Amino acid sequence: MWFAGVRGRGAVECIDLATDGDRVTSGMWAVVGDFEGRVLAWRFADVERTAEEAPARGDDVPAAGRADAPWSGPAPEQWSSSMDRDTYVAGVGSIRSAVREGEVYQVNLCRVLSAPLPAVDGAEPDPAPLAARLAAGNPAPYAGVVHVPAGGGLPPVWVVTASPELFLRVGDGLITSGPIKGTATTPQGLTAKDEAENIMIADMVRNDLQRVCRPGTVEVTDLLAVEQHPGLVHLVTTVQGELTRPRPDWTAILAATYPPASVSGAPQHTALAAIAQLEPVARGPYCGAIGWIDADAGRAELAVGIRTFWWTPDGGGRLHFGTGAGITWGSDAGAEWAETELKAHRLVTLASTGVAARPSSGDDTGAPDGPDARRGTRMAGPGTRERRTS
Repeated sequence: MWFAGVRGRGAVECIDLATDGDRVTSGMWAVVGDFEGRVLAWRFADVERTAEEAPARGDDVPAAGRADAPWSGPAPEQWSSSMDRDTYVAGVGSIRSAVREGEVYQVNLCRVLSAPLPAVDGAEPDPAPLAARLAAGNPAPYAGVVHVPAGGGLPPVWVVTASPELFLRVGDGLITSGPIKGTATTPQGLTAKDEAENIMIADMVRNDLQRVCRPGTVEVTDLLAVEQHPGLVHLVTTVQGELTRPRPDWTAILAATYPPASVSGAPQHTALAAIAQLEPVARGPYCGAIGWIDADAGRAELAVGIRTFWWTPDGGGRLHFGTGAGITWGSDAGAEWAETELKAHRLVTLASTGVAARPSSGDDTGAPDGPDARRGTRMAGPGTRERRTS
């Protein structure tokens, strides 16, 4: 396990956080939740905490994962998609029809890219070199690795994330969420549709947090902020509230908030039904939750599992990556497909063999070096105003 500020080795216990959250009373835990509902947490015996705040660069990734370590990824032409363009465009049309009939307001429609990545001599690929490659070429505020190999008596997991999106942060009696809705290459590319969609999802998050927060304490602390990340910009709203209990009740928190609103839709139960009907493969950790819980300190930071790779042993070994877009009545099907390509292009390129990992720079619409990159770069834009609700 590795995230900014914490590293862990030697997983000794695994629980389903959604049903056994009361067992998280001490220790450091890594969390990986599948979008479809299972949220597992592994407790690690050997934990190192650091003062690291900025997204890790190549020389910060632990063990074998240095920026110059070899990463043998798939060839660029080996990637395939669970939906081709025509199928995705048809799915957008189906969702727009459901919006017209008043059945749903928004649905996040996703596809999964995959490519062969065989095990070598029976050993799983080392995720650390990929993490180092992403850290050098796509620094992200919630970057991390969770790897528990198969055969050790615990459920295995292999995930490398470069997520820019905060799902839940817990600490000092507060719970915070930062849903992303709105993606473009520049701030000028963000639209009124992006703003409306962001506000809709932020209202969902506000309602979710009210189920686990003291009455009257849930508020929007930052509305429609523009964050700059490598290769693109995002529209982000921050919602915060005071928890009803001094120690987090993870079973209750997940029952109120999971799966994340920003990657499902509104109303959520109808959106989830549309996703199950239209998406041909399970999302797995994509659009789930990835992060850590420090039960001793009563703190946690979970990201939404976007910009995330995961490896499975099926077919001799495959590497996966998900991408998607939020569909509303105002969606243009071709533009939504293009958004899924924009979100995937940089990271899939970095994960492919034969493509050099170029360090991110401000000239590449990327987050600048230094501590300010920890949460993405905030820019002047529609998010300069504030809205408070309860």
